[in-house]
Amino acid sequence: MILLTVALVFVLSACGTKQNNETAKAKGSDLKLVKGGSLTFAMSGLYPPLNYKKDGKLTGFDVEIGNEIAKRIGLKANPVTNPWETIIQGLKANKYDAIIGSMTATPERDKQVDFTNPYYLSGAQVFVADSNNAIQSKDDLKGKTIGVIQSSTWKDMAVKLSDKVKGYPSDVYALQDLALGRIDAVITDKIVGLNAKNEKHLKIKAVGDLLNEDRVSVAVTEGNKALADKINKAIADMQKDGTYEKISKKWFNENLLEK
Repeated sequence: MILLTVALVFVLSACGTKQNNETAKAKGSDLKLVKGGSLTFAMSGLYPPLNYKKDGKLTGFDVEIGNEIAKRIGLKANPVTNPWETIIQGLKANKYDAIIGSMTATPERDKQVDFTNPYYLSGAQVFVADSNNAIQSKDDLKGKTIGVIQSSTWKDMAVKLSDKVKGYPSDVYALQDLALGRIDAVITDKIVGLNAKNEKHLKIKAVGDLLNEDRVSVAVTEGNKALADKINKAIADMQKDGTYEKISKKWFNENLLEK
């Protein structure tokens, strides 16, 4: 009886240990999380409609994507803010697990962090008035008046496509003139143009392919492959079941992963 009791204790103990290990793993202990059971992800909180505060609470496209990723991994979402200029340093210092704050994956940044597959695509985009069917791509811009921000990379692109380039102090002013028919086209960031179209109710549209492509991705601590893999799977599953498109169209009226 004594031997049987001792054996039973060991069996129960082993089962309990196995269950505890599985529970801990389910809560993300294998992902090197800064807070057990939670995915803590950072952003500036100053970039509407992607991430910003409304009534004291973080919201926006990035926030909803991060919340959905956390849910699919089986973790509680914990979005936080950090100044953009030190956001990578904060990740390296283990202040949070990931950056989901509209960060473009660049070779220079990739030396400090690891990037997942992109969760949206942006870059330089040509916009024209809704009624303009003559301009379908960058090849149709020769001799046309293009509006751009002064002293910008967009201007450098524009002067290669037309000899008529007009500088503006902001994208919004250029896009407003475009809607009013004062210029033929605007080159700006795709997200900036889409946001102005939706927020300002401007009658404009994007045409042609991106002039350059920014792959906006989730950044994780260098070497944390387990977390990167789970985030990649979550993003892929969101695309497959339509959740990604639903979130994207809520904020931009289009799927940001479609080229």
